[in-house]
Amino acid sequence: MSVLHEIRFYLLIAIVALLSWWLAQTNQALQATVKLAENSPDLFSKGYYKLRMDVDGLPKSELVADNMQHYSKDGSSHLQKPVMSLYKPNQAPWVIQSETGIMAGDGDNLQLNGKVFISRDAYGKNSALSIDTADLRVKLSTHFAETLASTEIISPPNKTSGKGMEVTFDSPIHLKLLSTVKGRYELNK
Repeated sequence: MSVLHEIRFYLLIAIVALLSWWLAQTNQALQATVKLAENSPDLFSKGYYKLRMDVDGLPKSELVADNMQHYSKDGSSHLQKPVMSLYKPNQAPWVIQSETGIMAGDGDNLQLNGKVFISRDAYGKNSALSIDTADLRVKLSTHFAETLASTEIISPPNKTSGKGMEVTFDSPIHLKLLSTVKGRYELNK
């Protein structure tokens, strides 16, 4: 082989090596971009609103949030200042609000994070009721919610507090404090 052929051969090998290195770097950058895109929201909304109806066309639940970001990877929706209303015929609606929330991809499990306030206006023989708690898990299909956080239940003039709570918003309404329960009750004369 002549010297010129050897130089061309080594130059060709160097060019192939540089091209291989460049392609490997480009591939890594593309993979990093794809991973970033997988964890990014694919849909967002300001002033989010969702209404679910029962089989008779009556409202079953309503979800309103200042902002919503949907993630396609797990189907979850991340909510800012969500307000969930649960409806039952001939009853005042339960209104549940929190700082943030995550609706699971199944559309049935809602995790409300931070301070949570639950209220129901007086209706018929039922007096008004409010609940202060935090970090509440809500199962929409069964109108069931639970938390391990401190909870205060107020039905004026009565107050009850405890650690942890399970509540069924459906008839019959069932409210259970799990531990360290304290109450203050006033009797009507």
